[in-house]
Amino acid sequence: MLSVGTPLMWMLFAAFVLVALVVDFLAMNKQGAHKVTMGEAATWSLIWVAVSFVFVALLWWYLGGLGGDEAARGMANVKALEFVTGYLVEKALAVDNIFVFLMVFTYFSVPAEFQKRVLMIGILGALVLRAVMIFAGAWLIARFDWVLYIFGAFLVFTGVKMWWAAGQEPDLESNPALKWIRRHMRIAPDFDGEKFFTVVNGAKLATPLFVVILLIGIVDIVFAVDSIPAIFAITTDPFIVLTSNVFAILGLRAMYFLLAGLHDKFHLLTYGLAIVLILIGAKMLLVDVYHIPVAWSLAATVTVLAATMVLSLYVPARGYPGGAYPFKAKHDKGGDGAKK
Repeated sequence: MLSVGTPLMWMLFAAFVLVALVVDFLAMNKQGAHKVTMGEAATWSLIWVAVSFVFVALLWWYLGGLGGDEAARGMANVKALEFVTGYLVEKALAVDNIFVFLMVFTYFSVPAEFQKRVLMIGILGALVLRAVMIFAGAWLIARFDWVLYIFGAFLVFTGVKMWWAAGQEPDLESNPALKWIRRHMRIAPDFDGEKFFTVVNGAKLATPLFVVILLIGIVDIVFAVDSIPAIFAITTDPFIVLTSNVFAILGLRAMYFLLAGLHDKFHLLTYGLAIVLILIGAKMLLVDVYHIPVAWSLAATVTVLAATMVLSLYVPARGYPGGAYPFKAKHDKGGDGAKK
């Protein structure tokens, strides 16, 4: 499969991601367990967005966007537009991902100072999972181009399903994964700092924090299955697909703490994401009938998401005063949120 990524570009990108993760881990260990403030989350969110756009600017320049011939400039413009569109779509899907994280944290009453470690581990898992799925998807598309139709149909189905489920009260209690974990694992009733395992009355038990890690990992898998086909509808270039995904994920932890208190204000965003998935899926299904330009995809995505976010500020969520979702903490100390 054709790609603008050269061996040098792949190595430099991999080195950047490793350095970013190491710096993040070192900073987290130095700070210890603490509650991330809104100001800190906003600062890091802006930093990650800025880094992402610096990257695409450098990529545009490297491909000949400035000073290259007409063909090089055209290629640079297309690849930069593909990156920005893919980044925006993945970032938007990550917002829905964040609201699910919030539901899990609230359900288990995870202290705010412990959440950042869980999110960091979740991000690592998401990066590895996305890389594997992207290369597998690129391999499939290169050998069986009809896979694009399957991806397109799946996105349309996912969009319709997301629209249907939007606004409904989340029910983690009946989640099959959580039920399976409770049946096969002995879980302590309380947290033990940031430990994943603890000893209670001489028996080694998993802490609720470990259960949260497992559920976050499952959430990563579910959202990866949705987002990978979405990005392949925009571009089949593995380098653009992976870089746009990775940059969207790297800022996920900071974005969580920035948006965690605003989930009730953007209750219509899920409807917007559903529309975007349906449009992208339709684009993929029509690939042999009519080629929809990437610029149109970007414009449609921005318009739909902006409209639903603005409408969310004026239209209260049905059934919930003020639009707030009734996330209920089930794992209070001494409660029955985990199997004892």
